[in-house]
Amino acid sequence: MTAIVPIDDPADPRIEPYVQVRERDLAGRGGGLIAEGEVVVRVLAGPGSRARLRSLLIARPRLDRLSDLIGRLPADAPIYVATPSLMDRVVGFHIHRGVLAHAERPPEADAAALLGALPARAIALVALGISNHDNMGGLFRNAAAFGAAALVLDARCCDPLYRKAIRVSVGAALTVPFARLLRAEDPLQTLDAAGFEALALTPSGGEPLADLRPPERAALLFGAEGPGLPAGVALRARKVSIPMAPGWDSLNVAAASAVALFALTSHGAGPDRLTPL
Repeated sequence: MTAIVPIDDPADPRIEPYVQVRERDLAGRGGGLIAEGEVVVRVLAGPGSRARLRSLLIARPRLDRLSDLIGRLPADAPIYVATPSLMDRVVGFHIHRGVLAHAERPPEADAAALLGALPARAIALVALGISNHDNMGGLFRNAAAFGAAALVLDARCCDPLYRKAIRVSVGAALTVPFARLLRAEDPLQTLDAAGFEALALTPSGGEPLADLRPPERAALLFGAEGPGLPAGVALRARKVSIPMAPGWDSLNVAAASAVALFALTSHGAGPDRLTPL
């Protein structure tokens, strides 16, 4: 049975992973990650999560609300309970959600192996140079919502398992498979070897998404806001665009991914069936 452990001392060594969360998140946690908020923690503890829960730190007033979740947790994942003020002292800021989890990061996947193992009909998202954690979280959330099978990130992308990216993804970064390309790895060669056609999102000159007949295996390529896709990649991929009003030529990358995924799935790409809301 999961142990519930009261914490009265902010220096208690058992809660060391939660100390000064902001300052330590980007520096790494020795193979661990921090997830924040009830919704995300429920995803982390659910059957689709690729990360293994190590422990929870919960503000005492939240304990009853999470009683159903606590009953399903593994016995080796203790629940540390503290007052809200003590929890704030440990974390280093006001943690108004009152729920944090420490988990073991899933092992790094090989991009070629991940793509090769995907279904015969699949959509993959490819992120090149995405350094903003909000955008990264948005890409994962949209991938989960539209049934994309995986994400492939280049070496310049930010960490999708950073606390803020996980939170923005509403936990999808913990469930959607992803792999990171090696610095010298050519994304288009890797996609082609796995049978994926690369579709480069471009603000102008591309084939309108509404007219696109998607391939069985489609890879949507997204670049950083501002510079966009690397020129060498954009020139070699099939260009597609999202028609917009005159005088406007771009969307936020997360918004663009939602529009593109909707267009592809509406034309029969990806999973066989999406559930209507």
